[in-house]
This record gives sequence, structure tokens and C-alpha cells, in this order.
Amino acid sequence: MIIRIVLVISYIASCIRLGAKPWRYFQLNADYFNKAKGLYSKQDINDLIPEKWRLSQWIDKQATEATDSLNITAESYPLFVKPEWGQNSQGILRADNAEELTNIRAQRDTKQPMQYLIQEAAKGKIEFEIFAIPCDLSADRHSMLSVTQVINHSADDYPINGIYNQQTEYMDITPTLSQEQLDQLWGYIKAIGRFRISRVGVRADSVEQLIAGDFKVIEINLFLPMPLVLLTSNTSTRNKYKTALKCTWLLAKNTKTLPSIKKEPVIFFKKLAFIRRTNRTD
Repeated sequence: MIIRIVLVISYIASCIRLGAKPWRYFQLNADYFNKAKGLYSKQDINDLIPEKWRLSQWIDKQATEATDSLNITAESYPLFVKPEWGQNSQGILRADNAEELTNIRAQRDTKQPMQYLIQEAAKGKIEFEIFAIPCDLSADRHSMLSVTQVINHSADDYPINGIYNQQTEYMDITPTLSQEQLDQLWGYIKAIGRFRISRVGVRADSVEQLIAGDFKVIEINLFLPMPLVLLTSNTSTRNKYKTALKCTWLLAKNTKTLPSIKKEPVIFFKKLAFIRRTNRTD
């Protein structure tokens, strides 16, 4: 919680120092915001991923007696059922067979406006989170790139990792990678999208295969993505705060480069409105 407060305060202070408008943070990835739905659609973002890294994923329609065929059933399991928008793995469930998928669908609140997605499981043994901020002077270069290995202490082969999962641990492996390897990873991120800030979750069988581009993308976070290096067990508190200050300074520099437009999409308020609708109970 403290580190989040530090991120917010230092970002605002950096913006003031640079003459940038801190409320424009929510415009950093506005090009990928679905205005009609009022959210960063995981399905839209998944469609950006080159086929070699993309997992099969589709919108799971609510079935009715007349249209049971809307509920597509995959040929293999496990499958992950997740809301079209969400953070920190909230709302994600796993179905290990057709019966579990049917039960998950049966428990869904049909009054909620949120659509759900079904995603095939990535076969890679190791999960990695790649956090990136491009250079404000040239989007072809990165100013910050960190790689966090996600470790799950359970015996589960397909865990749902996240900051609220007590079995999940994060380890910073950035210092073990060369500049050339980091540049290689940055090239993969650029091939997916020109994000001004992003955290890309992938699965691969090893670090070597990750660097070689042999991985599958399981999630891309474009709205308020936290660099998970700030939660790693092998990073000192001092270095975490240094990283937080560097991160917010770079974000403020990128914020200042945003082009001026007459009518900006008010993403923050659209997100609040959407969250309010999804949390409303009748």
C-alpha cells in the first residue's frame, strides 16, 4: 500500500516539475481504449498479439434454451474464464473439464453488463511479467524494462497467479539479463503494440526460450500496470523505492509528450462508470 502511495505522489510531483498535466496519465494508452464499451477490452488487446504468441481466446456468450450453440466448448482443458476487463487476476476462474465450465457459466450473474472470455491454457512451465516504458524521445527505444519471474509454491501446474494469491512469489531476474537480451524483449513488446506503459504476462519453458521468442502471451495490462519488480522478494526496500521514483519520472516525461487534442476521451471517469455498473446489484 505504501509503495502505491509513493508511486502516485512521486508521479504528480514529477509532472509538476516537468510542467506536465498529471491527470493525462489516463491518456497514455488511450489509443487502445474501447470507447464504446468504456474499458480496455482484453479481447481487443489479444487480437493485437502476433499469431505465434497468441493464445486462442473468445467471448463466451450467455447461452439460452434456444441458442445453446453460443457457448463454445474447447477441445482441450484446462480453460480460463475471465471478465473482459479486470486487474490482478480478479474474477478469473479455471475449468479443468466440461462440467466445471458448465458450472462456472451457471453461476454467472446474467444481469451484469460484463462480458466474459475463455482462454486456452499456455503450456509454458514458467510465468514471466515484462514491464516496459518507452523512451520519451524515441518510441523505438525503451527507458525502463524489467522482467519478473512468477513463482507459485503450490503443486498446481496451471495456477492463477496474482498479488492476492498467497502462493505467488515474484523474483526480479532483470539483473541476470544482458542489454542485448533486454533489447530483444523490447522488440517483442513493440511488435505487439506501441504502448506508453505496459505489463505483459507470458509463459515459456525457460528464460532462454523467453529470450528466443518462444512463449505465449497470457495477459497484457495497459491500465495502471504496476512494475512487479516492486513486489519481488529479492529486491531491497531501498532499490524498490529508487525504481518507483525512476518509473514515475519516466511516466511524467511520456505524459508531457502526449499530443494535444480538442476533446480527450475521459478514460478515468468512463472506467469509474463501468465499475459502478458492474458492481451494481438490483
